[in-house]
Amino acid sequence: MSALTSDSTQLYVYSLQNENGLIMSVTNLGGKIISLWVPDKDGTLGNIVLGYDSIKRYRKGNPYFGAIIGRYGNRIAMGKFQLDGKEYQLAINNPPNALHGGPKGFHNQLWLVEPFQNNGFDALALRYKSADGEEGYPGTMDVKVVYTLTDQNELVIDYEATTDKATIVNLTHHSFFNLAGEGTRDILDHELIINADRFTPVDEGLIPTGEWKSVAETPFDFRESHRIGQRIGQEDQQLMFGKGYDHNWILNRKSNELSLAAKVKEPNSGRVMEVWTTEPGLQFYSGNFLDGKDNGFSGKPYNFRTAFCLEAQHFPDSPNHKEFPSTELKPGEVYKQKTVYRFSRTK
Repeated sequence: MSALTSDSTQLYVYSLQNENGLIMSVTNLGGKIISLWVPDKDGTLGNIVLGYDSIKRYRKGNPYFGAIIGRYGNRIAMGKFQLDGKEYQLAINNPPNALHGGPKGFHNQLWLVEPFQNNGFDALALRYKSADGEEGYPGTMDVKVVYTLTDQNELVIDYEATTDKATIVNLTHHSFFNLAGEGTRDILDHELIINADRFTPVDEGLIPTGEWKSVAETPFDFRESHRIGQRIGQEDQQLMFGKGYDHNWILNRKSNELSLAAKVKEPNSGRVMEVWTTEPGLQFYSGNFLDGKDNGFSGKPYNFRTAFCLEAQHFPDSPNHKEFPSTELKPGEVYKQKTVYRFSRTK
């Protein structure tokens, strides 16, 4: 454990390593993964996630790089929802909507972190107690997130939460990936598969319309491998709304089983990443709002579309769509989900 260059805030960095040389660093601020070193086809390690090297940058830069997102990942329309006949108003931080739990969401909180061995693998248990009324959400919620780095080159993320009052919850992980290496080039040549026959179209505010639309004959069909940049410039209304890809795919899966959600390959480095999850949805974001104003971990600017996100989740704005899988959590229930990022390389 080491400290980031610091102000008065107690921020620390924890490092995990497996027997194959993968190294991951995590800070207690938002549970953020600040670096993840993965070998390429030649065995050379490279950092594949966006992040910063100081507290100042984490305080003033992109708040979501590598973070745990909650209470509610993604958007809630107008920051409003009803539960048990009562309307709740959330903090608005993506006008006119609420995004990723609000400005003081889980990504900006200090988590209690405990390093331990999980079945012989380096792991971190991160805990946070979210107070009743925090950012407008009802109920005191106890959250535990476990990061495990296995010798199968997997980053396993286990989520668990309980509440003392009916509330809503949609936790996810928000690393920005570039399998060619952080700060190197855009991600348009990455080859992507998403295991989904349908997606949820959005309006201009990126709020789902409620439709479950087939991906067939659209730029959203990644059932077979396509370069991310292959169709991103097409004159498609949904792409225009998102300024590229920023949408939720409805995953093909059985019940709550751990299932393959996506696979990404970067042809030059040979790095491959699979995403497995128990969640029903996957948000694919193609880095459309990166603008080069951020200099990251390596000191290089994070330019337009130089990273992508694959966020396993329940659907955006679910509390306002009865046709979507429920995100309600009641006292006595335990919220659980698992997401796995699995890394390999071509020979």
